[in-house]
Amino acid sequence: MIVITAPTGQIGSRLLDLLLDEAPARGEELRVIVRDPRKLPDTVRARVDVVTGSHGDAEVVDRAFAGADAVFWLVPPAPRAPSLEAAYSGFTGPAAKAFVSHGVGHVVGVSALGRGTPVAGRAGQVTASLAMDDLIASTGVAYRALASPTFIDNLLRDVPSIRDHGVFTDLVTADRAAPMAATRDIAAAAAGLLLDRSWTGTGEVPVLGPEDLSPNDLACVMTDVLGRPVRYERQSLDDFRAALAGRGIGDAFVQGYVDMMRAKDEGLDDGVQRTPGTASPTTFRQWCGEVLRPAVLTE
Repeated sequence: MIVITAPTGQIGSRLLDLLLDEAPARGEELRVIVRDPRKLPDTVRARVDVVTGSHGDAEVVDRAFAGADAVFWLVPPAPRAPSLEAAYSGFTGPAAKAFVSHGVGHVVGVSALGRGTPVAGRAGQVTASLAMDDLIASTGVAYRALASPTFIDNLLRDVPSIRDHGVFTDLVTADRAAPMAATRDIAAAAAGLLLDRSWTGTGEVPVLGPEDLSPNDLACVMTDVLGRPVRYERQSLDDFRAALAGRGIGDAFVQGYVDMMRAKDEGLDDGVQRTPGTASPTTFRQWCGEVLRPAVLTE
């Protein structure tokens, strides 16, 4: 039995599709934890066991982890949480206890790059995510943290600006090259670990994408693929802070985002070498052609 949390999100929904294709042939049953089962396609609901509720709730995870061999763990956004610790380790606490009480053998979690870098202790959400990894590892379960950089798919937030003004924004230096990964590659890495549970102990599995790119590089690729000029505008941290607060995001998460983006510009994602084992396959150009271009042209 494999349990998938956050099955309707960007990563969880892709992971669920992959497991539905492969798990039955391996004799694996699938269970999902979801707040609103209506968000699952009818064809999916018919093929999985559904536990309704939040996976931050002790009673919910107690039901969901009964008989579980492996769990995919992803903490959902909590923009109004009182602290980053509450949003990550606090949310994960009930599950960590349930891993032990139900004898769950393997857990795969979505986390972040940065461990061991000079800025890891002051990187907002990344710092909190690494502390969550430590909490899960302390239970004794076999654990792999998918250490991810910035998601390529985050650029979908800029589709209206790219379409209407030929502009996308971020907070890093225009020529700073860094790894980026497609969410589908993170889901594929999770599927591989959940289906082949021959691994033991705890550790990180970096998912770095195939290349480091700067915002200027991204602009060039988007210009080429979209057939229209696209340029990068660097947003100030003060403007970023004000925009987040204007969307109703709480003080703790606003400060966390600011700290994380500052740390990224100071090299947070630079600490892991790209190798055949850490590179993931989807190029930015491929993603632009398959995902961004249709979104821009159909919006």
